[in-house]
Amino acid sequence: MIFDIVTIFPRMVQAGLAEGVVARGIERELLTVGVRDLREFTTDRHRSVDDMPYGGGPGMVMKPEPLARAVEAIRRERGEPSAVVLLSPQGRRFDQHEAVRLSGLAHIVLLCGRYEGMDERVREAVATEELSIGDFVLSGGELAALVVIDAVSRLVPGVVGDAESVESDSFSRGLLDYPHYTRPAEFEGRAVPELLRSGHHGDIRRWRKQQALIRTLERRPELLAGATLDDEERALLEELRKDKS
Repeated sequence: MIFDIVTIFPRMVQAGLAEGVVARGIERELLTVGVRDLREFTTDRHRSVDDMPYGGGPGMVMKPEPLARAVEAIRRERGEPSAVVLLSPQGRRFDQHEAVRLSGLAHIVLLCGRYEGMDERVREAVATEELSIGDFVLSGGELAALVVIDAVSRLVPGVVGDAESVESDSFSRGLLDYPHYTRPAEFEGRAVPELLRSGHHGDIRRWRKQQALIRTLERRPELLAGATLDDEERALLEELRKDKS
């Protein structure tokens, strides 16, 4: 899978790609990640990527020409991308379903904004879609790009060594994850549940399903409307709702 990130802070992005799951995916040649310095696609001696907004107002706005040139250069080098994503607080919310969708694409270009935002014509003529990682303000799109790449890369076969771990991640089926424990058996007066030390795999499996449902019901009940549940989980959920009422 190929990602290309267009940014005015390439070193910031490269640092985030140097460790962890994504770095291993790159090393195994399962992922290709290009980091493009937007200033290389400017034409003036000051390498300007922004200008004052028409109509006045605070801050500066990113110019459309360098971004269009950057995407065109990527297109000439790699062919037509599957998606050109503008990372924007006005975009569709990025979640696990979006990560799954994007993981089915071959080549994604991510445009990182800065300043007061981008010229509207970037959204109209350069990007094919907009995504937001949440309802909060970042200084730029670089961290958002790294979030998207990390979430999507985990779903590319072979990037994460343990496929079962990916399948059981929070949100993979619309549920929060169950509690996890490791040694020591007791920590600051808090003991690992006895059932987890029993070795009864059927009971442990049921307990984990129950705990995932309890957490989701208590913390993110809206997720249950779209959750993919098996027969046992549906029965457990019905029991929990009865107990709660």
